[in-house]
Amino acid sequence: MIETLATKAYLDQKTGTSGLRKKTSVFMQENYMANWIESLFSAMKENGIGFDGTLVVGGDGRYGNELAIDLIIKIGVARGFKRILVGQHGLMSTPALSAVVRDQKALGGIILTASHNPGGKNGDMGMKFNPTNGGPAPESFTDIIYKHTTQITEISMETSARVDIHVLGTTTIGSTVVEVTDPTATYAELMQTIFDFDAIRALAKTAGFKFFFDGMHGVTGPYAQRIFGEILGFPSSFLLRCDPKPDFGGLHPDPNLTYAKDLVELCYADNKVTVAAASDGDGDRNMILGDNFFVTPSDSVAVIADKHQAIPYFKNGLKGVARSMPTSAALDVVAKKLNLEVNSTPTGWKFFTNLMDADRCSICGEESFGTSSDHIREKDGLWAVLAWLNIIAVARQTDPTVTVQTIVESFWRENGRNAYQRLDYEALTTEQGKAVMDAAAAAEGAVDFRYVDPVDGSVAEHQGIIVPCDGGRFVVRTSGTGSSGATVRVYIEKEVAKDDADLLKPASELLAGMEATALAATKLVELTGRAEPTVRT
Repeated sequence: MIETLATKAYLDQKTGTSGLRKKTSVFMQENYMANWIESLFSAMKENGIGFDGTLVVGGDGRYGNELAIDLIIKIGVARGFKRILVGQHGLMSTPALSAVVRDQKALGGIILTASHNPGGKNGDMGMKFNPTNGGPAPESFTDIIYKHTTQITEISMETSARVDIHVLGTTTIGSTVVEVTDPTATYAELMQTIFDFDAIRALAKTAGFKFFFDGMHGVTGPYAQRIFGEILGFPSSFLLRCDPKPDFGGLHPDPNLTYAKDLVELCYADNKVTVAAASDGDGDRNMILGDNFFVTPSDSVAVIADKHQAIPYFKNGLKGVARSMPTSAALDVVAKKLNLEVNSTPTGWKFFTNLMDADRCSICGEESFGTSSDHIREKDGLWAVLAWLNIIAVARQTDPTVTVQTIVESFWRENGRNAYQRLDYEALTTEQGKAVMDAAAAAEGAVDFRYVDPVDGSVAEHQGIIVPCDGGRFVVRTSGTGSSGATVRVYIEKEVAKDDADLLKPASELLAGMEATALAATKLVELTGRAEPTVRT
């Protein structure tokens, strides 16, 4: 029962850094979701991608996801997809979907998420397409989607299609098989081929070893219960907020020192926490903590690269490493020591994907709590947590006193430290964001970061302003992951020599003078009226 319905085009459906993200109320407009889905399928056809294969579908469980999945199935059946593979309850983390797309050699996958943004009726919603390599669609493809969204006049769908996505099994509708699958299975199997699970199991049985994980009511909860609880044997009582909720329990599911406040307080109280970690709404970000100790994402990716030999997946060494430009140069120090290629890219995982597909990158990371490797083509929150557990487990085989803090401080003593801090100014007006960027660009010595992709030669302009400052630098850029207005981020970094007496001082002390210089140069307080950042990391 395929019906063709008339529709009107929306002109605001241009894909951003990580998909189409808007307020939930925007997505709930008549045919707003259906228009984008139909336009995506038209873009696939125009790009030579047929429908005689598998389309993978899943999301982070936020409000609106089930409605979107129903539309994807109805429109997908009308297009004649051979198979649509849906995560049970509509769930599938962003890294897991990348893994499933690659494992199934699928045509691609649709991820329903606004990542770390709040959910619910008054929150955000998002849609994103990953092609057959499992990574984010390149801009050349998302531009085709956008073109179709501006021209669309009708939508075809199988209006009678009914699939219960809460029950495992298959349903045949016309020529399409819709399969509801366990969203954790493929991912859990993949993780066991990467890490030393026996060593981590032994760690879980160690007396006094406390590992806490905060799922923040996002999609990672079921994966944590499966991997950390059932497979590795960590106590379920240490797995916090691991039940996905449409509004993330009212939380802002962003794993940082501000929004994961409960976990941070747990680590800074007298609880003798050994390792703690959190992930975001769709499972691609991570935060690593120890007892009274926070690991910056910049240090985290550098330590993982430095200790990579502890992880079985990297037994043959690394092909190269990469970081986003605002991420600290700690990873560059490791690359130099290991004689590896290192690339500094714009923010956005698609730039890493190009390097991975060309076999030029094994480990990569962004200061925005994203860390991963070439096992998939997305950042991967649980992968980073497992990497830390694996590194600690192997280190404790010779030194039972090893902790998160001793590993990081030993890294600094050997390699020096890149003291680092990030200031986020969220929910600014577009005009305020532009004014701050203009002020930064006018600062003495300012450089507008331009990236030429070493793989395909493509050029990305205006990716952030870099300003030298007091023997270090500060970087200013606007974020592309919000759903409205502007978010300005200021990144401050300074090298501290390994024999410097101030090596272990808090970053806030080491960078206080540079912060004042950066705020003065960008006129941030004057232009925004904000005396303090929304988030300080």
